[in-house]
Amino acid sequence: MSRKYFGTDGIRGTANKEPMTAEIALKVGKAAGKRFAGRGNFRHRVVIGKDTRLSGYMIEPALTAGFISVGMDVILVGPLPTPAIAMLTRSLRADLGVMISASHNAFEDNGIKLFGPDGYKLSDKVELQIEAAIEKSEDIELAAPAKLGRATRLEDARGRYIEFAKSSFPKNQLLKGLKIVVDCANGAAYKVAPTVLWELEAEVVSMGVTPDGFNINEGCGSTATEAMCARVVKEGADLGIALDGDADRLIMCDEKGELIDGDQLMALIAASWAERGQLQGGGLVATVMSNMGLEKFLNERGLDLVRTAVGDRYVVEHMRANGYNLGGEQSGHMVMSDFATTGDGLIAALQVLSVIVEQKKPVSEICRSFDPYPQILKNVRFSGTDPLNADRVQDAIAAGEEKLGDSGRLLIRKSGTEPLIRVMGEGVDVDLVTAVVDDIVGEVEQVSS
Repeated sequence: MSRKYFGTDGIRGTANKEPMTAEIALKVGKAAGKRFAGRGNFRHRVVIGKDTRLSGYMIEPALTAGFISVGMDVILVGPLPTPAIAMLTRSLRADLGVMISASHNAFEDNGIKLFGPDGYKLSDKVELQIEAAIEKSEDIELAAPAKLGRATRLEDARGRYIEFAKSSFPKNQLLKGLKIVVDCANGAAYKVAPTVLWELEAEVVSMGVTPDGFNINEGCGSTATEAMCARVVKEGADLGIALDGDADRLIMCDEKGELIDGDQLMALIAASWAERGQLQGGGLVATVMSNMGLEKFLNERGLDLVRTAVGDRYVVEHMRANGYNLGGEQSGHMVMSDFATTGDGLIAALQVLSVIVEQKKPVSEICRSFDPYPQILKNVRFSGTDPLNADRVQDAIAAGEEKLGDSGRLLIRKSGTEPLIRVMGEGVDVDLVTAVVDDIVGEVEQVSS
C-alpha cells in the first residue's frame, strides 16, 4: 500500500491545507486511538505535545477530540521538545505519544509525529494500518457516552523533562566557567534548554526564546545559524548551541563562530564513548548523507560506520536491531539510546559538553575530529511527476558516477517532507564534484520546468 499521509517523519504539510487540516487531525486521533486502545481492558492514555506554531492551536484540539471520541484519555503538556514527548509517553505508561511539529520548517507548516508506548516512532507497518483506518474513518466505532475519554493538563511536564535531560550529564561534572550561547529557534525548547544549562551552572546567553506563533525557525535555530555564530563571537562565548523547532536536532559552533555539524559531533561522542568502554555495536549508525571523512575517522580507530536511508527513524531501527547505542544524521539528529528513544538535541549537546569539560581545551580543538571531504548539496523544487524517473536525469546520474569513480559518490533522492529533489555529491576534487552536481541539477530543472 502506497503512503498518502505519512512521510519519513510523520504527517507534514502546510497548515490548514490537506493533510494538515483539523478534519484530518480528527481522523488521525480516531484512527490512531482505535489502533492503540485495544491493548487491554483499562483506561487508555495519549500524551500530546507541540511546538510554538500558531497552527498548533488548531491541530491540538482536533487530535484531542479524535482520541476522546474513541475512549482515550488525553494528557496535554504544551510546548515541549519532541524527545520529551517520547520520554513522557514511557514515563506515564501511555499507549501513544503525539508531537505536533514540523521540526525545522517555517511556521506555515505543521506535522504530526506518533510514538508507541515504548517511546519509539511507529513502524512503517503500523503507520500504514493507521492510514488505512483514516481512509475509512466513518467505519471507526466510537465510544459510548459513558466511555468517552477526558483531557487533562500535566502541569509539571516541563520540570520532568529538565530533570531527565540533566540526568544524562555526569554527576561529577558541572558547566561552571563555560559561557554558552543557546539558540532555541523560538521553538519547543525555548524554556527548557536555557534552564538545563543554567542549572548545570553555565553562563547562558539565550536566543530564540520569544516565540509568537510565527517566528519559529525564522532566521534562527539549527537551519539558520548565522546569528548564533555572530553572537558567540560578540559575547566572547566558549561555544554556541542551536536547536531546531522541536529540539530533536543540534548544530554547534566553536569560540570562533565556526560551525560544527552532526558528523563532527558524532565523531567526538563515538571516540569518547569508545575510550570509556561505553560505545556499543563497535561503531555508530548514520545515514547515506554522512561524510566520507567520518567513515575514515572511525575506521582508523577500529570502529564501523553503518549507513541507512535518510531519516532518524531508520537509524533508530538499525540501532535497535543490531545493538548500537549511538547514531544520527549529519543534519544534527543524534540518537543516544542509553538516554533517549529518539533524537534529542539538548542531551546530545550535554554529551559534547561533558567532553569539553573533561579536556579543558578550546572547542575549536576538541570538536574538529576529521577533515571532511568536499560535499555539495543542492535542492531542486518540482511539481507533478517525479523527475528522477526521466531517462535524461538517469543518464546524467550515470555519467556523474562514472566521472567520480572511486574518488567520490553521488546521492540523489526525493525529500520525504517537501517536493524537492536533493542532489548530493562528495569527493576529493571539489571542482569535479561541483560540476557533476550542477549537471544533474540542470537536467532535473529541465524536466521539472
